[in-house]
Amino acid sequence: MHTPKILIVEDEQVTRNTLKSIFEAEGYTVFEASDGDQMHQLLSENSVNLVIMDINLPGKNGLLLARELREQANVALMFLTGRDNEVDKILGLEIGADDYITKPFNPRELTIRARNLLNRSMSSKGDDEEARNVEKYVFNGWVLDINSRSLVNPQGESYKLPRSEFRALLHFCENPGKIQTRADLLKKMTGRELKPHDRTVDVTIRRIRKHFESVAGTPEIIATIHGEGYRFCGEFEEQ
Repeated sequence: MHTPKILIVEDEQVTRNTLKSIFEAEGYTVFEASDGDQMHQLLSENSVNLVIMDINLPGKNGLLLARELREQANVALMFLTGRDNEVDKILGLEIGADDYITKPFNPRELTIRARNLLNRSMSSKGDDEEARNVEKYVFNGWVLDINSRSLVNPQGESYKLPRSEFRALLHFCENPGKIQTRADLLKKMTGRELKPHDRTVDVTIRRIRKHFESVAGTPEIIATIHGEGYRFCGEFEEQ
């Protein structure tokens, strides 16, 4: 695995310098951006593995930039921000962030969570190509395309899935009918261990369900098993 490349999007110079020092000490290559324009420029010129972004930025804020990032690139995304209310965290995860950490932060926790996220994201492509014998799953008129990491509805419209949604839905398709606990799903999605009050899995499942609910007549694909987790109920079609 090559040296991971991290892009820090933060308008405060002192915080950027601190983060740069922390991650360079861990052996990572670090790029810096103070706003969205610089972020897009650096992403166009470099192969970045992880973006660590504040929400409070000049011009477009981090939430808007995260939406653009999810539409344009397949890169791991972590919010590191002083906005610690539950609404912002849920919205950040709704948009497709893989993790959300609030300031002030513990440098050790930050590097551990970043490393786990990088290990997960950088190894997933090779694992997908080597370990799987199928290129897509077809169920109830829908298609999960593994190569493009897209979900295609019965009308042929394609949705590029954020990393967490893709991994969760792929895991469901690989384990149809089996109950998946929140801990299992979070591990597959982010590499993190489940902690009390962590709603990452529930937010991701809600986002996936919205895709299915957008087409009338789609039956329940992911069922909630109260007290246990979730189960994939889709009916696969012959390919």
